[in-house]
Amino acid sequence: MLRAQLDGYIDRIVEHDFSYLGRSVRDRRTLRGWMTAFAAATSTSASYTTIRDAATPGKPDKPAKSTTFAYRRILEQLWMIEEVPAWLPTRNRLTRLAASPVHQLADSALAARLLGVDADALVDGADAGPAMPRDGTLLGALFQSLVTLSVRVYAQANEARVSHLRTRAGEREIDLIVERADGRVVALEVKLSALIDGNDVRHLRWLAGRIGPNLLDAAVITTGRDAYRRRDGIGVIPAALLTA
Repeated sequence: MLRAQLDGYIDRIVEHDFSYLGRSVRDRRTLRGWMTAFAAATSTSASYTTIRDAATPGKPDKPAKSTTFAYRRILEQLWMIEEVPAWLPTRNRLTRLAASPVHQLADSALAARLLGVDADALVDGADAGPAMPRDGTLLGALFQSLVTLSVRVYAQANEARVSHLRTRAGEREIDLIVERADGRVVALEVKLSALIDGNDVRHLRWLAGRIGPNLLDAAVITTGRDAYRRRDGIGVIPAALLTA
């Protein structure tokens, strides 16, 4: 039943909603391919050229950049795409930060359906859909997407903004930065694991050393059962508690 609902929602977007919002679609297969490639790019900062090429493998005539940007604008209007912008702070000495957003669909279930994978396939390590450069597994990417959705809901209720941090060379990366209006932040890492060690918190500790009191708190969101505070002060929170 749920699969049919998701399929119906995707069909409505392709067959009706684009035209309703004033964008005619000459090749619906290309649009579906682009949506599937975007789903494959979940929780990555892949360039739009990479997404376009993944959507049209082997085709010499690629959609123009203006076409793919139009796809993105319409899908944003439909609240199907909700990218996580890069955090570009002005109140501290952090420099050389990347400006690319992290790609997310509004619901990780939509991404999984576009890619044609179910829970069993994800647990077995499936990496379906167009090839897309990413760190970790597709399951890890979709888990991060689910956590991002939950964090955004609570951040919005508290008038806070959600972004991500990545240095240009990629040596430092934090999945979610929740920023209050006063510029102080909560930093969150997302790990597809129940066990957390020092390697999992190294970027959070680095950020604490760089921005000091502007860091209100830091935590790792996990697949575990127990919430606790590490000796270094960093919290460990099961993802299930984000919906409690």
